[in-house]
Amino acid sequence: MTDASRPEDAAADRAPASAGRRLARNLALYTVARLLLVAVIAALIAGVGRLLKVDIPLIVALLFAVLIALPVSMVAFKRLRTNVNESITAVDEKRRTDKAQLRARLRGEEQG
Repeated sequence: MTDASRPEDAAADRAPASAGRRLARNLALYTVARLLLVAVIAALIAGVGRLLKVDIPLIVALLFAVLIALPVSMVAFKRLRTNVNESITAVDEKRRTDKAQLRARLRGEEQG
């Protein structure tokens, strides 16, 4: 029986896939939330400019929006950022475990 056909290995192989999918989902949500925040802030800057009858170029509004959104997103999206960090930790731990198992196999040690 090969190593990949053992039931405990099959369950272990599914874990990194779900951790990787969870990381991808959390990272996508966090990225979309931050981009939407930039878009909203840029729209506010442009809107205030129009109300004050000041012509603000879109690139300037976007640059200021990015600068403002950086610290705001750290506070506003703390839970999303924490989820991303936890997912990274899970993927990293699985990668370390797999690396240790591979090194043990290469040394000829039996897995228990």
